[in-house]
Amino acid sequence: MRSSGGRACPPLDSRAVRFTIEIHSGHGAPDDAIERLARRLGPDREEARFSLHGKEIDARWGEDVPVSMESDERKDIGRRELLKLVEKACEESPDLRFDWYAVSSRGY
Repeated sequence: MRSSGGRACPPLDSRAVRFTIEIHSGHGAPDDAIERLARRLGPDREEARFSLHGKEIDARWGEDVPVSMESDERKDIGRRELLKLVEKACEESPDLRFDWYAVSSRGY
């Protein structure tokens, strides 16, 4: 993979866990709620990377997590950390509500 400057981009660490952030059904989120959150989160925040794909945000977390940590433990911790980041982004912006969003693990 090449960056826009022609340099090779570093490969993503295989230890990182992949997640999906979607609209939580039944909470009356506006049509552009996922786009609003994506703009607020940006491409990265703390230990997570984000990218908007249609009506969901792909997230990666845990590239620096020790290899010795069990897979299920990484998924659980990663999901909780991403929920904290989403909650913080919602607190920072009056046009976002935390209960609009759901975070689920997609594996590695």
